[in-house]
Amino acid sequence: MLSKIGRAAIDGFDEFLYAMGFFARVLRESFLLLRRGQVGRRVLVNQILFTGIDALAIAAAMALAIGAAINLIGSSLLAEFGQGKLMYTILIIVITRELGPLLTAFVVIARSGTAIATELGGMAVGHEIEAYVAVGVNPISYIAAPRFLGVVISMTVLDVYFNVFGLIGSFVVVQLVHPIAFNEYFRNLFAVLTPGDLLSGVGKSLVFGVIISVVSLYRGFAVERSVTEVPVAGIKAVGSGFMLCILADVVMTSVQYLG
Repeated sequence: MLSKIGRAAIDGFDEFLYAMGFFARVLRESFLLLRRGQVGRRVLVNQILFTGIDALAIAAAMALAIGAAINLIGSSLLAEFGQGKLMYTILIIVITRELGPLLTAFVVIARSGTAIATELGGMAVGHEIEAYVAVGVNPISYIAAPRFLGVVISMTVLDVYFNVFGLIGSFVVVQLVHPIAFNEYFRNLFAVLTPGDLLSGVGKSLVFGVIISVVSLYRGFAVERSVTEVPVAGIKAVGSGFMLCILADVVMTSVQYLG
């Protein structure tokens, strides 16, 4: 029993080291991407379109719903205790610092994480990656790096977009149920909004983008021969992405509030 546990621990540590080496290679090639030809740039643009632009609608709907819910609950419940202005602080904390980056990450994992892992898995099974190597092309440069940058850029843009709809767009929705004066709402909102709130959300979105892209690429490249491995790679990418993003969120939040 102990030998099995020890072997599992060694295998897990070896996989961790391999994953870190893979991440280092992807990061290095990503910095060199702009020096490449049009192929890498075209993949980058397509990844941004799929991950970022195509997800704008669902991100806006989620942000509007959450922002409107906080406004409605805060304006009615907190007012009973004479703490109505706390609604704006809660709105900033929940949307900008916490739910904005995390929910955006969940959307990207469900859409792009699965797509990247299964796409690369299909390429591995179809020997397309071997073809790149055979003609002297580094697959990390032309397959992994553009997708890595595309996901990271899209995550950051989606988080800013989520904040805009959550903090400002939800104001329009609230007017239909519980009208709030325009000047009062935005004066109180910007009074509690600080650069640290914005930097916190953007920082988390960058970290989540790195996690999602690297995990998805790693799982996709891990596919070897069987077609049945392709959907498994997608499932593993989603599961690992969710777990690591939540763990990273807990760590970063702890550092912010306890550090």
